[in-house]
Amino acid sequence: MEETDVIRALAALAQAHRLKVFRLLVVAGQQGLTPGALAEALELPAATLSFHLKELSHAGLVTQERVSRHLVYRAAFGQMNELLAYLTENCCQGQACLNPSTTKNCC
Repeated sequence: MEETDVIRALAALAQAHRLKVFRLLVVAGQQGLTPGALAEALELPAATLSFHLKELSHAGLVTQERVSRHLVYRAAFGQMNELLAYLTENCCQGQACLNPSTTKNCC
């Protein structure tokens, strides 16, 4: 992951509503959520939610798919994992302690 991508992703998550949207999409998993479900769960106006989804999408943290008449947003788990790997790459005094196949680490 390039440093500019990391900065863009962290900047997108550095806002309370966007962080809540992203966390909700992570919990939803591959099923994803429609903007209506997100707006209702977070009590956000549609225009505000749309702005935040655009920012998260621009950062590569969410994907959008049209399913019939609805848009479905999903967390981009690959991008999220790359971001986490970048942030923890040199943890534990430079020793590789984060096993990519698990979420356990030695820190």
